Amino acid sequence: QVHVVESGGGLVQPGGSLRLSCAASGSILSINAMGWYRQAPGKQRELVADISSGGQTNYVESVKGRFTISRDNAKNTVYLQMNSLKPEDTAEYYCNVQVLGGSYRWINYWGRGTQVTVSS
Repeated sequence: QVHVVESGGGLVQPGGSLRLSCAASGSILSINAMGWYRQAPGKQRELVADISSGGQTNYVESVKGRFTISRDNAKNTVYLQMNSLKPEDTAEYYCNVQVLGGSYRWINYWGRGTQVTVSS
């Protein structure tokens, strides 16, 4: 069993910053990619950023230069530093991790999400 828990969401004014954290725990042998997705009301879930086990990063165009994804492999944790937030960043943010567990299969696990609201 693997648990994925996000934290760090909240209400922030335009131009402000937030840092999201996501920790994976449980029966974990290894973690490959870790990523952040978001879903705004009435819209499809989209990839915001992801990071490989080797540290290679990928960002959606709309957040480049404002968001930074990082990971701490010792803690099985991924972070998303969000700066210069805009109202259009408002969404539920979900963490996704690719885990090799006790079954020796790679499985994608999702967290339950954390709400980010950017509003004055």
